[in-house]
Amino acid sequence: MTDISAPMKSETTEMRGHSPGVALRSLLIGLTAFLTVVDLFATQAILPSLTRHYNVTPAAMGFAVNASTIGMAAAGLIVGFLSPHIDRRLGILVSLVVLAVPTTLLAIAPDLATFTALRIAQGLCMASAFALTLAYLSEQCSSVDAGGAFAAYITGNVASNLMGRLISAAVADTFGLASNFYFFALLNLAGAALVYFTIHRVKPMQATPAVQSPFAAAIAHWRNPALRAAYAIGFCILFAFIGTFTFVNFVLVRAPLSLGRMDLGFVYFVFAPSVVTTLFAGQAAVRFGARPAIWGALAVAALGLPLMLSAHLPAVLTGMVLVGVGTFFAQACATGFVGQAARDNRGIASGTYLACYFLGGLVGSAVLGQLFDRFGWTACVAGVGASLAIAALLTVRLTLEARPAGSPA
Repeated sequence: MTDISAPMKSETTEMRGHSPGVALRSLLIGLTAFLTVVDLFATQAILPSLTRHYNVTPAAMGFAVNASTIGMAAAGLIVGFLSPHIDRRLGILVSLVVLAVPTTLLAIAPDLATFTALRIAQGLCMASAFALTLAYLSEQCSSVDAGGAFAAYITGNVASNLMGRLISAAVADTFGLASNFYFFALLNLAGAALVYFTIHRVKPMQATPAVQSPFAAAIAHWRNPALRAAYAIGFCILFAFIGTFTFVNFVLVRAPLSLGRMDLGFVYFVFAPSVVTTLFAGQAAVRFGARPAIWGALAVAALGLPLMLSAHLPAVLTGMVLVGVGTFFAQACATGFVGQAARDNRGIASGTYLACYFLGGLVGSAVLGQLFDRFGWTACVAGVGASLAIAALLTVRLTLEARPAGSPA
């Protein structure tokens, strides 16, 4: 079966076009991403039902559901540091197989503490697969093709937000909460099967004797102002995204909107435009530069915030569309920038970025959850706006250092 990246390394001309082979590779990359992180946000579609099931506050349930970001942040760092010694294919495969275990156990979690621990375990597995796939793509794709590969991967991430929530709502509404988690465990195993047939075993690029230790490489990356800014931007992006799409669920099921569980699932067709627009993030970053592309994306997201304060469903949905389009586009551009800005040890750079990104989601769910519980939806939206503004300010520092002639991009 087709390797998801090997042809990208040499067929630059083909990748610039729109051949069936290019489309197939993009589809495989996107589907791999979809099945890797489909569990991450799917449970947000059933948050109100889980809140009633465990008899807890929205903030407590929101934190438990988003506790997966704790595991993802930790795994991003661990995998980043160990990346030079991990076989990409085997690491991704094992991560997705093991992911099915905590996903299955969520169906019988007796209390919120157990539920939270299992979500953390899910995060560890998802981020391991996620970080290793990013490292694999950055190592096996040419500099020209890398942007398209990353955009395809992030697009699969976007699709998982849409279809994961819709599937979760449909399965839970039809068969109950427990069946929902059993179904997603099957999707985890399907992801492992896809990786088995589409990712070829490749020696890690950094498996040769390294000049720096992983810790020294990480410190060197942190000393790069552009990479520091990119890490912080990633933090702010998921902070804003989590704050929006976790707590808006509670707004949608309350008066005056009063949506049912299945209706809440259909609401997440708001991610459909993001599936399309995110594909162009790599092209936009190449044509206009990372800074203008990210600024534009953050501006689009900010335009959606006041609309979500409306009492009318069409306005709220439009706001959700804009926030989704903006945050995912910015995430794709920032991910690609990290791959360019890191001269070497890219697995460590990608792992550090993902750790910061998912840490932003954890902090966002905690801080914005408290704002939501104590002061309401308007205060939560204001917190999201502040995060987007900080990201826009940090984008000024995204500049690439000059490279010696002939060096890899």
